[in-house]
Amino acid sequence: MSDSSVVGVSTWRNELPTLAGRTITLREPVPQDLGPLVELLSHGDSTRFGIEEPVSDVGVQELIDRAARERANGTSVTYVIALAGTRTIAGLLQVRQLDPGFEAAEWECTIAPSSRGSGIFIEAARLAGSFAFGTLGAHRLEARVLLQNGRGNGALRKLGAVQEGVLRRSVRYAGEYFDQVLWSILKEDWGEHWVSTGPRVH
Repeated sequence: MSDSSVVGVSTWRNELPTLAGRTITLREPVPQDLGPLVELLSHGDSTRFGIEEPVSDVGVQELIDRAARERANGTSVTYVIALAGTRTIAGLLQVRQLDPGFEAAEWECTIAPSSRGSGIFIEAARLAGSFAFGTLGAHRLEARVLLQNGRGNGALRKLGAVQEGVLRRSVRYAGEYFDQVLWSILKEDWGEHWVSTGPRVH
């Protein structure tokens, strides 16, 4: 059910394919996304994707530049989650390798407050997970979610992820350390979540 034969390694490293869902489109961030991404990542509970606080235009521009560089190097892929009708940016999602072969990877995602609870995360995760397992060659995806993020932890449970433990005081926000839940999902458990990630390179 995967599309591993459709989009080869050299292809996604050269240009990240757009992934189209029912209500959203996943595409690589571009310089024109700077303003909306600064707004998205400035929310207090947003994932920072390696940006130092406080979130700034410079930091987000570096993130956009780094996304293209790391994709070309084959170490990560970064997707803007855009609403299909309006093209409004509703989130950001990243998959990073944890080993040189990309067999184990970590993914993280942040969704704009106005789009939370709408099913966008599940749709984006199915697209990105199918791409990671089918094209990137991942066997295992890990996620770390704040312990108090009930919605995020519940969404991963819906995807069939397994809670492997709690990482005590493992992340810092606004000078405070917080616990994270470690989740994992394996390729063989992806099952009903497979969706087509056929090539739509623009």
